[in-house]
Amino acid sequence: MDETRQRMLEIYTTSENSNDPLSWFEELYCSSRRDRSLIPWDWMEPHPFLVEWIEENHHTGRALVVGSGLGEDAAFLNEKGWEVTAFDVSESAVEWASQLHKGKEIDWLVGDLVKPEESWKGAFDLVLEVHILQAIPKKIRNAAYTNLSSFLERHGLLVCIGRLADGPEEDIEAPPWPLSREFIHQIGEGLSEVEFHTAVIPDKEEVRYRAVWKRD
Repeated sequence: MDETRQRMLEIYTTSENSNDPLSWFEELYCSSRRDRSLIPWDWMEPHPFLVEWIEENHHTGRALVVGSGLGEDAAFLNEKGWEVTAFDVSESAVEWASQLHKGKEIDWLVGDLVKPEESWKGAFDLVLEVHILQAIPKKIRNAAYTNLSSFLERHGLLVCIGRLADGPEEDIEAPPWPLSREFIHQIGEGLSEVEFHTAVIPDKEEVRYRAVWKRD
């Protein structure tokens, strides 16, 4: 097993027995001491599914980036003219991202998708979630995903990107957990489906999805 992933799994396993099952994100970022090679999901560039979608859909407005990590997606949206708010449950990740993208007009915040800020409700034209739900344990995931659509204002767009499960979700012990089509469609309940795109990204083995919904 890759050493970086092995390290992540050890940190995650420790958090399973704590009162805060999401604490492993902070532990991973903090203990990395700003070495990006130790963050297994850091591609050091915006997600290609996001880049493709933005290039094909020339919207701007207020965007909320959920679980923003080291900020590549948030920075890309900012460069494309979006007014961006980006939050992560890890304070170390937020501080690190703000330094990596210093000078960009992005509102970097520490926040929790399970217990979001009330001021976010109905406030955004775009809500972006990339590889976050697949990293959250199922017992918390079901409480988290229902908040995504609540952040949209009228005609706002929700874009979710992640790994697609080949059939029903498998009983995998540690993240990432590929998501089933059934679960993904639940994310957009109450919204109008715009797109469900799947593909294999070059140099990545897993099939990934981009699901887009719109609030009427």
